[in-house]
Amino acid sequence: MHIGPLLGSGRTADVYALDDSWVLRRYRGDTDATAELAVMSYLSAHGYPLPRIGPPGDAEVLPQDLVIQRLTGPTLAEALLAGTVTMAEGADVLARLLRELHAIPPRISQDPTDRILHLDLHPENVVLAPQGAVVIDWTTAAEGPPALDRAVSSLILAQIAVDPEFPAVANVRALLATFLERLADDGGVPGDALVRAKALRAVNPGLSDREKGLLDEAAALVTTLTH
Repeated sequence: MHIGPLLGSGRTADVYALDDSWVLRRYRGDTDATAELAVMSYLSAHGYPLPRIGPPGDAEVLPQDLVIQRLTGPTLAEALLAGTVTMAEGADVLARLLRELHAIPPRISQDPTDRILHLDLHPENVVLAPQGAVVIDWTTAAEGPPALDRAVSSLILAQIAVDPEFPAVANVRALLATFLERLADDGGVPGDALVRAKALRAVNPGLSDREKGLLDEAAALVTTLTH
């Protein structure tokens, strides 16, 4: 396998084709993918829907590289914008993926109430592959209380819903409102978890100053919709 053409770029990484089955995800800078690989391996063993981890073949694999399954299908964000998935269906998918993730026991933590947290689960990080919804981009994964994960996902949606530059804010607000309703049975988004989520987003190096400037309004929207 040799490293093929660039398929796409995100905020922190670039994705290159290896062949029809595998891609190379390479982080820019000195990010080490070892911890992410360990989390993905653990979750895969528990049957969670994420990309399969592949063999490096003869590609030169660096510490900042992941060889993972090449997925086909739109992201949940693309499907929502295209109208092929409704806002209610999108909310169901996100809530279900969080619920299934938080049903898996922690890998490292000795606290039995802790779970593995994605901490960046939103529609752009869900691929609607032929086999079903698959969660990608585990670089921010950690372990802790599930409420924090629910709060981060809610806050991310709220940041989009209050962004005047986003063309479909009304639709995203509807998605957020339904998502919060779906989370209620799982414990919802407690105020202390929302405060922690806001603090995490405020120091996220991948966010622009403009995006960070929306955090107060976004947190207020989540609070309003949960009451």
